[in-house]
Amino acid sequence: MTHAVRRFHVGDRLSEMAIHNGTVYLAGQVPDDATQDIKGQTRQVLAMVDKLLAEARTDSAHILMAQIFLADMADFAGMNEVWDDWVAPGDAPPRATVQAKLAKPEWKIEIVVTAALKV
Repeated sequence: MTHAVRRFHVGDRLSEMAIHNGTVYLAGQVPDDATQDIKGQTRQVLAMVDKLLAEARTDSAHILMAQIFLADMADFAGMNEVWDDWVAPGDAPPRATVQAKLAKPEWKIEIVVTAALKV
């Protein structure tokens, strides 16, 4: 039995989210206002993650894996400060954080999330 893939916010190049077989896949989320520091950019990106997960009828407690890309590892502590305030106690997901050259030089962070649908 095959399950349909549902795509959301489909553009020419990518979809912001896809759901298949109970799993939610988000595209890399980046800040809208890249003039902010790492804490501001992290808050923006996590708000986008929350919004997309809510649209899929799930939430951050159901994140299976998060991949965080930082333009500069010097921003690791600032990003973690915001992350730690955001993640639900007892629901910290598996996570990887790496330094990467992001698509726009003003971006300090990009986050990719995979989550489970609520049962």
